[in-house]
Amino acid sequence: SMEGELLFFVNGKKLGCAEGGCGACTVMISRFNPHKNRIVHHAVNACLAPVCSLHHSAVTTVEGIGSVATQVHPVQERIAKTHGSQCGFCTPGIVMSMYALLRNRPQPSKLDIEEAFQGNLCRCTGYRPILEGYKTFAGGSVSQLYDPSQFKPLDPTQEIIFPPELSRLAKQENKKLQFKGERVVWIQPSCLTELLDLKAKYPEAKLVVGNTEVGIEMKFKNMLYPVILAPTVIPELTVVQHTRNGILFGAACTLTQLEEVLRSSIDDLLPYQTEVLHAILEQLRWFAGRQIRNVAAIGGNIMTASPISDLNPVFMAAGCKLTVISKGGKRVLQMDDQFFPRYRKTALKPDEILLSIEIPYTRKGQYFSAFKQSLRREDDIAIVTCGMNVIFEEETNTVSHLQLSYGGMAPTTILAKETCKMLIGRKWNENLLEEACSLLSKEMTLDPSAPGGSVTYRRTLTISLFFKFFLTVQHKLGIVLEDVRPDYISATELFHKEFPSCAQVYQAVPLGQNEEDVVGRPIMHLSALKQATGEAVYCDDIPHYKNELFLVLVTSTTAHGQILSIDSEEAMSSPGVVTFLTAKDIPGSNQTGPAVYDETVLADGMVTCVGHIVGAIVADTQAHAQRAAKSVKISYKELKPIITIQEAIECKSFYQPVRSIKKGNLEEGFKEADLILEGEIHIGGQEHFYLETNCSLAVPRGEDGEMELFVSTQSATKTQQLVAKVLGVPANRIVCRVKRMGGGFGGKECRSTLLSTVVALAAHKLKTPVRCMLDRDEDMLVTGGRHPFLGRYKVGFMKTGKVISLEVTYYCNTGNSMDLSLSILERALFHMENCYNIPHIHGTGYMCRTNLPSNTAFRGFGGPQGMMVAESWICDVAMACGIPAEEVRKLNLYEEGDLTPFNQRLEQFTIGRCWEECLALAKYHYRRTQIEQFNRQHRWKKRGISVIPTKFGISFTAIFLNQAGALVHIYTDGSVLLTHGGTEMGQGLHTKMVQVASRALGIPGSKIHITETSTNTVPNTSPTAASVSSDLNGMAVYNACQTLIQRLEPYRTKNPQGTWEDWVTAAYLDRVNLSANGFYKTPDLGYDFETNQGRPFNYFSYGAACSEVEIDCLTGDHKVTLNMLKLISHNSINQTFPIFSPKGAFMQGVGLFTLEELRYSPQGILLSRGPGMYKIPAFGDIPTDFKVSLLRDAPNEKAIFSSKAVGEPPLFLAASVFYAIKDAITAARAESGLNGPFRLDSPASAERIRVACEDRFIKMCPPPEAGTFRPWAVQV
Repeated sequence: SMEGELLFFVNGKKLGCAEGGCGACTVMISRFNPHKNRIVHHAVNACLAPVCSLHHSAVTTVEGIGSVATQVHPVQERIAKTHGSQCGFCTPGIVMSMYALLRNRPQPSKLDIEEAFQGNLCRCTGYRPILEGYKTFAGGSVSQLYDPSQFKPLDPTQEIIFPPELSRLAKQENKKLQFKGERVVWIQPSCLTELLDLKAKYPEAKLVVGNTEVGIEMKFKNMLYPVILAPTVIPELTVVQHTRNGILFGAACTLTQLEEVLRSSIDDLLPYQTEVLHAILEQLRWFAGRQIRNVAAIGGNIMTASPISDLNPVFMAAGCKLTVISKGGKRVLQMDDQFFPRYRKTALKPDEILLSIEIPYTRKGQYFSAFKQSLRREDDIAIVTCGMNVIFEEETNTVSHLQLSYGGMAPTTILAKETCKMLIGRKWNENLLEEACSLLSKEMTLDPSAPGGSVTYRRTLTISLFFKFFLTVQHKLGIVLEDVRPDYISATELFHKEFPSCAQVYQAVPLGQNEEDVVGRPIMHLSALKQATGEAVYCDDIPHYKNELFLVLVTSTTAHGQILSIDSEEAMSSPGVVTFLTAKDIPGSNQTGPAVYDETVLADGMVTCVGHIVGAIVADTQAHAQRAAKSVKISYKELKPIITIQEAIECKSFYQPVRSIKKGNLEEGFKEADLILEGEIHIGGQEHFYLETNCSLAVPRGEDGEMELFVSTQSATKTQQLVAKVLGVPANRIVCRVKRMGGGFGGKECRSTLLSTVVALAAHKLKTPVRCMLDRDEDMLVTGGRHPFLGRYKVGFMKTGKVISLEVTYYCNTGNSMDLSLSILERALFHMENCYNIPHIHGTGYMCRTNLPSNTAFRGFGGPQGMMVAESWICDVAMACGIPAEEVRKLNLYEEGDLTPFNQRLEQFTIGRCWEECLALAKYHYRRTQIEQFNRQHRWKKRGISVIPTKFGISFTAIFLNQAGALVHIYTDGSVLLTHGGTEMGQGLHTKMVQVASRALGIPGSKIHITETSTNTVPNTSPTAASVSSDLNGMAVYNACQTLIQRLEPYRTKNPQGTWEDWVTAAYLDRVNLSANGFYKTPDLGYDFETNQGRPFNYFSYGAACSEVEIDCLTGDHKVTLNMLKLISHNSINQTFPIFSPKGAFMQGVGLFTLEELRYSPQGILLSRGPGMYKIPAFGDIPTDFKVSLLRDAPNEKAIFSSKAVGEPPLFLAASVFYAIKDAITAARAESGLNGPFRLDSPASAERIRVACEDRFIKMCPPPEAGTFRPWAVQV
């Protein structure tokens, strides 16, 4: 297939997004470059690289550089041994990004390393261990968790050689290449004349160099280009020439080449000539990831005509000259506002191509800047981007020429022509600034319903960015004229961040512990090396069965409606299609759900959300199934949907029951209070964004309804049960196997069954294996995420800040089914006071029934939303009293022996110690003083600091789930096979269980193996969730091992000098059972909402975090300069996980509270499907100074080997970043005379930060009146 990307033709493939946004599929492409006369190596995204584009190229994948079976490469070894691989799904891509860097630069700088990963994402590690491990290649890394001196040295002379045959072929004369597929012809012309002939013959043909735009259009926008022309070998399109006026680049030059040439040119030019070059480099610094820049062409960026292009506003403002050519001849176009006549169109004729672009040098008296504002700093599309160019009359500050070009403010890149015209001849001073801002506010308008939304923010940015340009130019002019105010200068500084540093403090194993006792030691994740070499097998890596078929879901495009008809005729006649599944094909029950059977496997007559599964196409290939699925036509009778929490409240659309917890006398408390305030906060939802999407493979066994399922799921038993239900067979006919997952975070606790049941149904019907791995956009559409919450509160407090009375109401957007929402809401109520002792408290929770895909479990399970509301009212109380927030927090902290609102007594309560040690380690009071001084000296940059505590209950709140089983076999050679009820998703559960068994059996961990989790070895397992898997399964494993030790004891006593193998052999010969089951249930749990009595949690995990941030008041950008986490975790089973798991959880929390936004249309359509529009934290979002410290001497008697859960609790501590941002905004608002409490919803995105700062520029762009327009997106 000409549409087939490299990803589908190489081993070790990891499909994370299919749009070049996550880097999981990164490979290295090597080519001989005749211009440079050397071999060049580039990291590229295999998901976007068409195989037919790789003629004369060498492809190196992660398996090609090393393997566990032979020898691992130093790049693979270091990420594994420095604990940088957890779930491991992103690891091969990260390894190959680093490998490609080292092939080009064997001695990289720290900056080189950080920039190499701009196109890679990881959801588990929080990035720190990856950077720390690879920092060893730059000559610096010290850690107690590993010994860098033990790593294999990098020897560049031992790398894979480039095939000499390819070098020889590359030097030969180019020949025309043509590949023909089912729907597409790919042609690589050998010369310019040939290309122009082809363009004349096929005027609608697309020219493709990197496939970074066309590939996405064909995959996600259902577009088809029958003829593709690849001009990559044509010298005229890859030329670079230095002219008298600038630098000319062939249109097929890559952005990496553009970057390299500009950097080298700057060194050879006079400083005043390089203004445009510097501006382009600044834009390229944040342009996509390295993998994209390595293949994307300058011409492609221009001709795509994107209205939010990073570079087109720069080229337009600079007045770049474009040479276009056809068979009829050449012409030169000025890149101005006429070049883009309408959306995604250019001034070129159908038979013309872009030949080159000339980027001009600047002259004396000319100043140029470029700006880009996006959701995330790295690898993100722009919200607003601009190029700004001013030329002054000689040796004056009088404007003779001005060009302001903007992207993101219209369907095309535009010039602010009227503003520029009015400012010609004016002096560059405050008067010009005021008029320019006024003119821009009138000229740069947007329809309130404009695609992309954020209308007020975007309009404000056009003014704020001009203000930055004004200050930048004024500062440069200040050498001879009046300089910028000192407190304004920081507004001119480009974004800069130091290479992150980190530290971790933990309690080492006790002195005298046996060297072979691995409990408490920093053991490497058992699969880390396999993950780093691409040898770890994930669900979709399982070899294909003979006659295996592929399934693709057909989902609803309306949020609420009756199905009138389904027309699958066209789909069934498509190539390779075998069947179309509907509800009529279900032999068992169509009712499904994890707790309540209120969902359908396949929609039957009614759809209740966009993404509701209506049917499924099964075909011989995935491509055929995807193509056919798009041709299924469904007609609906549309019904009015309920999308938002506010709409649900207005319509009283709630699931039952309504939950409530009450303690004390609320009214009496309000009477006692000096002050009462009311407020609310909305906390947005969050996509799990596990790197491995949901995947299922169903294999019918041919008799008695037996079926084997290979699934990426946290809940093997629930998968077994629901598949048996839909097929109408007993559960004992279904075996579910889980080897490992590429991340879960709660998203695969129950929503994975949406796919498994349909795949199993197809396999049952067709009597053949069926496989499906969801694409990223499908997964995000169908599976739901973290619940959005609205919290409303009324709080009574004393003037000292002591809180007396609290009434809080939670509304969670549940979606179109209950799923696990009742338990999630209950946990939010259990955490409604966080760590604060409130004498009179009443919390109520409502589950809003809406027409969105059902929301579900996510790390924290409602706890973070409950505590976030608590910190909002604490913050309001502090502001109302005029008392520092940390003092109000400390004043209200619980103490040992206090009762919670649900009447559980707090024992071994260490939050006070965590709090004080956190303040001390962060040097909080010193930093507070420094921040106040900084804020006095800077008007447009502000800093803030916050310290936040957390108390997180550990147990399933559904009591029956607090149980676990294990099965241990000892074989006659002394090896041990261990199975337990938990699943491995990167958290190191299998590693820890091996450590538990190693201590319990008294043997080295190397003798113990875990192969998988399966329902035919350990039945009736609980989901791997709630941070209790190590506690529950660890005790079950210990229980089984104790049984075996007791059975072996007579033989140990009889032969005390014998070996483990001697005792096992003796027991076997004596016919002793060497297999044992283990079981554990958490004792003394139970809670009754009616009586508000009981003990819902086995224990609590505590912690505190201090964060410091700096915000840009003009753009809303922020950077985190400090994070200090203090956690209680005593005697950890494995010291690496309490150190690195909190960092991953914390960064996931940073995403939740500052970055990640699910955007829904008013019709309930998810607009942010994939990494292009949904941004999780990237490598560049790591705090500059990140420390994790574990509280010493805080034993936990209620868990295996005194360990304590740390998987979920640290996530909420990222709220310290949110409230540090709010602290910084408070300082900014004070500059405008605004004081007291104000509302800031979560996440604290750049838009919310900017708007909350409320200055004169914001007032120039008032928001449109609510109700007068239909917004592009709504807050759900």
